[in-house]
Amino acid sequence: MANPKKGTSQARNEFIWGWAFILPTMLGLIILNIYPIFKTIYESFFKTGDFGKGNIFIGFDNYVKLFHDAEVWQALLNTFKYAIVEVPFSIAIALVLAVLLNRKMKGRAVYRTIFFLPMVAAPAAIAMVWRWLFNSEFGLLNHIFHTKINWISDPKIAVYAIAVIGVWSIIGYNMVLFLSGLQEIPRDYYEAASIDGATGVKQFFHITIPLLSPTIFFVMVTRVIGAMQVFDLIFMVMDRNSPALYKTQSLVYLFYQNSFVQNNKGYGSTIVVLLLVVIMIMTVFQNIAQKKWVHYN
Repeated sequence: MANPKKGTSQARNEFIWGWAFILPTMLGLIILNIYPIFKTIYESFFKTGDFGKGNIFIGFDNYVKLFHDAEVWQALLNTFKYAIVEVPFSIAIALVLAVLLNRKMKGRAVYRTIFFLPMVAAPAAIAMVWRWLFNSEFGLLNHIFHTKINWISDPKIAVYAIAVIGVWSIIGYNMVLFLSGLQEIPRDYYEAASIDGATGVKQFFHITIPLLSPTIFFVMVTRVIGAMQVFDLIFMVMDRNSPALYKTQSLVYLFYQNSFVQNNKGYGSTIVVLLLVVIMIMTVFQNIAQKKWVHYN
């Protein structure tokens, strides 16, 4: 007959060790994620005094100001424009590259490394290189296409030029995720399809895409969130005195300007709350839509 005290002691030890293992992660989640969210919402009801001297409670005044602030809505529109270009193109190109590099070929590891290099390159170096590429006088792009386009100073196209950099810099990361998903697909499906006479294109759309849909969904959700939070590319590539800055600054860039340049952290927090709500709505919509096209079985 089993000793009930021994079973209780073992269960207690497992409970204690279980909490001990997850405690560091929980503390990190609370300190770095949950607390800042509530702190940001709290500060959105205050106005920072001159030179950071205390906070003045102003209720919903920041939100009233936000809904009447044309610069905020322009920044939101700029963010959407960036995301509309960066997300689909980065996913599509990375998916094609992953399919090609998943095959047995000479130098496959070298090509994978080359495409992943932008992920480990310093953002400052990336910005410097692309600023030269986009230079209207001596840039390589204008030299190749024999044009004289102001890529990052023309308000009509500057945000799309920034999105091109975003696509280039994230392709490698998306490709690695897709490669991981592709390697989980059993080869039996492709062999059976080949016996039935299915071409490579049909196999791609009827086998690869459906079985890779959970990975595609994960990449899509994370890339939408990442694109909506774009800041570093705009901060490092765009000139502060550029006429195109108004048409390229994102919500996060506007948050930076209000919180750290103008020292109005309360209004900056309000902008972040708006961004948080927008991301939540988009994520919920994606989770509802994924039921129609994501296959987990």
